[in-house]
Amino acid sequence: MEILKLIKDRYSTVLFSSEPVENERLSLLFEAARWAPSAFNEQPWRFIIGIKGNDEKYEKLLTCLVEGNKYWAKYAPVLVLVVTKKNYTHNSLINNSAMYDAGLAVGNLLVQATRSGLFVHQMGGYNREIARNEFNIPVNYSPIAIMAIGYKGNSEDFPKELQDREKRIRIRKPYNDMFEFD
Repeated sequence: MEILKLIKDRYSTVLFSSEPVENERLSLLFEAARWAPSAFNEQPWRFIIGIKGNDEKYEKLLTCLVEGNKYWAKYAPVLVLVVTKKNYTHNSLINNSAMYDAGLAVGNLLVQATRSGLFVHQMGGYNREIARNEFNIPVNYSPIAIMAIGYKGNSEDFPKELQDREKRIRIRKPYNDMFEFD
């Protein structure tokens, strides 16, 4: 037995093609996210989707990114801000599982994207306050991450710096390093 090939082969490209992502294919990613488990079935995740050339959301998301991410993410045809609701609906208490649950939803999205021939690159390097202001995110919601989504581009179409970055070997810690706290 072995892990699924699409999990093992998935990686975060910095070489996005400008080819648009079909609406049907993009919708499947968010349908996969919708089916993720969550504490009390709260489903606290929300997505703000920007399509390059289609709406101002894309440009707003791009302005939120730190320069290092903006440098390569500007090539991706889709940018998505992941947001979580901080409190449970049924009792208004803080949902300490909200970020974990959003991560599960994004995990489903990643698997579906890989299966669909798409690449996703998640970023924590962005200004959360700019995001909050640009999208009028209420205080009971937290911006979590921005994702770039698209097809992989041809290496020779990009600056050498990005070509070299793309060639880096994907490293994972040894299996036994995951286990702690006897």
